[in-house]
Amino acid sequence: MNKLRFGIVGIGNMGSGHAMNLNAGVVPEIELTAVCDIKEDRRQWAKEHLKDSVQIYSDAIEMYEKAPIDAVIVATPHYFHPSLVIAALNHGLHAISEKPIGVYTLAAKEEIEVARKSDKVFGIMFNQRTNPVYQKVKELVSSGEIGEIKRVVWLITDWYRSQSYYDSGSWRATWGGEGGGVLLNQCPHNLDLLQWIAGMPCGVRAFMKYGWERNIEVENDVTAFLQYPNGATGLFVTSTHETPGTNRLEISADRGKIVVENNKITYWRNRVGEKEFNDTFKGGFGNPEVWKIDATPDPRFAPKLQQHMGVFQNFANHVLKGTPLLAPGEEGIRGLQLSNAMHLSDWTGQMVDPNNIDEVLFKKLLDEHIANSTFKKAETDGATLDTSNSYGD
Repeated sequence: MNKLRFGIVGIGNMGSGHAMNLNAGVVPEIELTAVCDIKEDRRQWAKEHLKDSVQIYSDAIEMYEKAPIDAVIVATPHYFHPSLVIAALNHGLHAISEKPIGVYTLAAKEEIEVARKSDKVFGIMFNQRTNPVYQKVKELVSSGEIGEIKRVVWLITDWYRSQSYYDSGSWRATWGGEGGGVLLNQCPHNLDLLQWIAGMPCGVRAFMKYGWERNIEVENDVTAFLQYPNGATGLFVTSTHETPGTNRLEISADRGKIVVENNKITYWRNRVGEKEFNDTFKGGFGNPEVWKIDATPDPRFAPKLQQHMGVFQNFANHVLKGTPLLAPGEEGIRGLQLSNAMHLSDWTGQMVDPNNIDEVLFKKLLDEHIANSTFKKAETDGATLDTSNSYGD
């Protein structure tokens, strides 16, 4: 097999972008052979924009059974991700889930268990893992270069979304349609990178605002305090209503500090670790000698394909050549555990361990939010960003 034949489930906002790139041959290892969407206007879009050889379906299971495909990406609203990935695996297909892996961990665990029993590959679209900047930060932390982490702070408020964005799809920003707000839609990448780089915290205490300055019912402002097993602490702040926003990750550790901002890494390296300095310095006031280093990776060594197409290429090379998988699907549950823990913490007013969530309670409270919702969206006026409410991410 020289190429992986791919199908796309859901050709709304994200899926159509994937379709255009794969249809154009951006990833040489992949051939787009089929797409699926339940809405007729999206299927018509496919007829007009994709090659004649790309088969078009209205039902995912029919595509799984009949289309000439080896793998699929599920690019639907969040609640559909687990069931459509499970169905693909059960039909003998490799599968990628768009983020998030699901809305709640009970469904995600079922998805992972099916994948483990299958001989097919399960991946997740964590495209930020292809960013050389975050790869470099992970290397600096994982190698022990900066020593033991003391504090992690991520201020990520540049996910600005206007009311017209929320009005562009009936499923957006609702408990029943999306299952959450900024944490489930915009921040899965940040939550994944947070745990990928710094590890999983053992405690989360979150405070949220729901529909802050927007006509939506889910969270669009989050402040979460984190506790780590080694005693380190963290802070995660995000929103979709601030502009201009900020994207700043700061990791303080024994041997220095890393700051990522404007896609650039600045690394302050202590000549002597803080613990050693504290144990040996006898001068009263004083600090270790520190060096400021621009640690941003040389772009000449960056992978040719990054972001979404980089994940596709890595996935195809894993299936075809055994290349290590950058974003295994089972790792998608970690960011979801953080998201679920933050919601549960705000709903209960308690500290929650994301590694040991009361999953039954979380699902119960989520179902109550859905059942008790009286939210009605305003009629849209020309908002056309997302034209596929059921199969468009």
